[in-house]
Amino acid sequence: MLLHVIARGKIGRSPEAELVARYEKRLTWPTKFSELPETGGKIADPATPTRTVLLDERGKQLSSEELAAILGRWRDDGVRETRFVLGAADGHTGEERAHADLLLAFGKATWPHLMARAMLAEQLYRATTILAGHPYHRAG
Repeated sequence: MLLHVIARGKIGRSPEAELVARYEKRLTWPTKFSELPETGGKIADPATPTRTVLLDERGKQLSSEELAAILGRWRDDGVRETRFVLGAADGHTGEERAHADLLLAFGKATWPHLMARAMLAEQLYRATTILAGHPYHRAG
């Protein structure tokens, strides 16, 4: 299953970009990072079974194990691509939220987009290592 991170805005050359690149290199699942302008622009509609996860402050706060279980279930159900969408500064529209398969929050705090992107990359790496039985994730 392809893990596709779609973010509004450019990450450029930044410490956060270095973190994203570090986890992107470690991921063994197919992964793609796409950037859209702050307004406009759109990723083409998928031709295969896809799930959409919106990073949203009103979303569910999942443990790493819970996120891994969801991704594993979707993979096993034949989903070809899961899109993780980070919205613009004003967040997602009500319509986007209504059509999403999952709203995901990294706690109650509001995070800068670049930090959220780096945190997402790490959590995707962590989730895939949990599914692979790799020792990176050490649950207490």
